[in-house]
Amino acid sequence: MARDGAIYVCQSCGAVHGKWAGQCNACGNWNTIVEESRSAPPGALKPAATARARGLQFESLLSETAEPPRIITGVTEFDRVCGGGVVPGSAILLSGDPGVGKSTLLLDVAGRAALAGARVAYISGEEAIEQIRARARRMGLAEAPVALASATALRDILGTLKRETFDIVIVDSIQTLWSDAHEAGPGSVTQVRACAGELVRLAKAGGPAVVLVGHVTKDGQVAGPRVVEHMVDAVLSFEGERGYPFRILRAGKNRFGATDEIGVFEMGDAGLREVANPSALFLGEGKDRAPGAAVFAGIEGSRPVLVEIQALVSKSAYGTPRRSVIGWETGRLAMILAVLEARCGVGFGDQDVYLNVAGGLRINEPAADLAAAAALISSVTDMPLPQGCIVFGEISLSGEVRAVGRAEARLREAQKLGFDQALSPPLTVKGGGVQITGVSRLTEAVERISQNRY
Repeated sequence: MARDGAIYVCQSCGAVHGKWAGQCNACGNWNTIVEESRSAPPGALKPAATARARGLQFESLLSETAEPPRIITGVTEFDRVCGGGVVPGSAILLSGDPGVGKSTLLLDVAGRAALAGARVAYISGEEAIEQIRARARRMGLAEAPVALASATALRDILGTLKRETFDIVIVDSIQTLWSDAHEAGPGSVTQVRACAGELVRLAKAGGPAVVLVGHVTKDGQVAGPRVVEHMVDAVLSFEGERGYPFRILRAGKNRFGATDEIGVFEMGDAGLREVANPSALFLGEGKDRAPGAAVFAGIEGSRPVLVEIQALVSKSAYGTPRRSVIGWETGRLAMILAVLEARCGVGFGDQDVYLNVAGGLRINEPAADLAAAAALISSVTDMPLPQGCIVFGEISLSGEVRAVGRAEARLREAQKLGFDQALSPPLTVKGGGVQITGVSRLTEAVERISQNRY
């Protein structure tokens, strides 16, 4: 039985239980339920004794509201993902794997924004000030007028931010903060939820734009309760595959911009470098295209991106063929293989299939179906696609190749990078200098690739 004044909270998902259990019923994780006191107030600071309830002031939905102003940080890719800049008074949560470069990215944002005239504070609970200064010198931002502090006590941080005026406040990280109103340790669900709530409340009360750094668990979720993601205005994830210098900033939630925008960076000795043309980064540099490779013209947010999809089909040495996918959905590959076998007579039942998206980029767009199928057919027939050919289109279960959106932007990006052919669904838009080969069914694409007719 639970003791009086005690509750049991899952440290993974934030679910509250009446008694301790080895496994959380909400998220299924083991050994994550911790006893916490019920006597503490829900907020991070104790309410004042003289606090009184104030009435609400309603406004009409019909009243016109101007577009919120933006703080241009100077990091173009970061501003793009935020929707054109940081909105004053907003709250942003940045998550990512350990060592991916979250602190480096935010220090770059803080330094450039400060050099542009913004008042920026960088509060770190994980590093000493000298460590931050050393990184700033390595990045060439030693002269940036950024206010640095190393603190974890939330009461001290809030007191300072209420006395001084800043445009942007960066807190690295939310898991290191603690409030004296709760007995739980730093990083617990209670502390993370309460500290994040107070910082978001400060931002919404006309304060600075607050950027919180959140750690990521082993399954890729933001550590702490998911309620923190609901508190903030934007949730950004900083992704990067091991072995690749590329880093991708992606918006999973954004109240002031698009949620499918990406920013591309390259990690170097002097920090992160913005990549203005990601297509040239993700494409191979070889002059001749090998069998099993197809260039997909995709759309990430508002920008078209060309990326190479590589496929390898080989005879299986064991009874059960292997299916390995990197950068794409495994279920999507299974569907394409089934359509190729049922509608086109191309079987893969006794062959291993490997599919890889070059450069470490992850594709979630259905328009990559035809490019993946073209790479598989090219590998099976050992017939390479033309060097200057791009492929895009969605495949249905009936074998039909369906049209996709923003075809004109895909063709313009291809032409800019020197491509002169496109294998796609029949299009009504003009390809400019790109010759369009339209295929309405997957069987037509198989015939053209196997017979080298474009």
